[in-house]
Amino acid sequence: MKIGSPLSNTATKVMLLGCGELGKEVIIALQRFGVEVIGVDRYKNAPGHQVAHRAYVIDMTDGAALKALVEKEKPDYIVPEIEAIATDMLAEIEAEQLATVIPTARATQLTMNREGIRCLAAEELGLATSKYAFAESFDELQAAINNGIGYPCIVKPVMSSSGKGQSTIHNESDTQTAWEYAIQGGRVATTRIIVEQMIHFDYEITLLTVRSLNANGDIETSYCEPIGHIQQQGDYVESWQPQQMSETALTKAKHIAKQVTDNLGGCGLFGVELFIQGDNVLFSEVSPRPHDTGMVTMATQSQNEFELHARAILGLPVSTTLHTPGASAVIYGELEKKGLQFNGIEKALSIPQTDLRLFGKPESFMRRRMGVALCYHETTEHARENAKKAAGLVTTE
Repeated sequence: MKIGSPLSNTATKVMLLGCGELGKEVIIALQRFGVEVIGVDRYKNAPGHQVAHRAYVIDMTDGAALKALVEKEKPDYIVPEIEAIATDMLAEIEAEQLATVIPTARATQLTMNREGIRCLAAEELGLATSKYAFAESFDELQAAINNGIGYPCIVKPVMSSSGKGQSTIHNESDTQTAWEYAIQGGRVATTRIIVEQMIHFDYEITLLTVRSLNANGDIETSYCEPIGHIQQQGDYVESWQPQQMSETALTKAKHIAKQVTDNLGGCGLFGVELFIQGDNVLFSEVSPRPHDTGMVTMATQSQNEFELHARAILGLPVSTTLHTPGASAVIYGELEKKGLQFNGIEKALSIPQTDLRLFGKPESFMRRRMGVALCYHETTEHARENAKKAAGLVTTE
């Protein structure tokens, strides 16, 4: 693998589509290898914009605008980091060999839409999942519930992230509100939603799965230690690593992750979400990029998830070694405000073996993720306690 010098005619260029907190860390990881990075997002001064070599604001669902930017910048690699992208145009860009799409254009098409990935997992690969159905109207949603999904159940837009548009229906009186919330919360203008049976699981994990090149140039799959997490309204609030689980369940989880990621193809890091019931494992979702719950790896692993993604993209060796147990806890904005200020940082950092990442988002909302507290410790229990404590000490104004 050759890497040129940034801002020169030898530069290795990566275009990142989506510059939130996860994209920002990917940019930093790539730049440490001397890669020139172009950051693209839907709003100005996104976190990744603040560190990229060049920044653009476009509607990434506009295929013509996306292709025009690719033709202007001529990146070697395109790395999608959000769902709201014209994936059909990515397929066209890949077919015309204008750039390499990470991991592949097909993978982005399938995973950016819950319908595509659920049908692949359940119907093509035959993996165990919750019962599910798709609906394009309120009447179709109610019929799906009545005809087998049952109560309680979960309703989500087919395209959304961080829990946007997701809610739980406990009885028929909740259905109309859930339908309207799902339609409003989608990343793109569509009335198509997925309704899923509520699964009673012991815990859920993210299994970060890396497809990278070995010394012989062949693709091999490696796994990080499982990450446990807690979600509220579909958005993660706390994660820890490692999640203790039986060897039988872990073996099944790795098998499922490999089946899915082998089918999607390409190189890079995938966040595979799984439900665990004793020794049984059910597939939930997969993201072909770093995962929000994986931010804990900034405290736990020799190479965090962003470094693993960057290395896999560039064809470099990877190591998923766990350095120490650890945990993360989310810091919310708690205010509707531009130009947020943070207090209590020194108090949070006085907790031993604790660190913070404040993302630098230009605008805050009540439940917008504005930062994360990280902690490592000899046990995940102590790490979780300290991470939550540190997050709680950071206040906003």
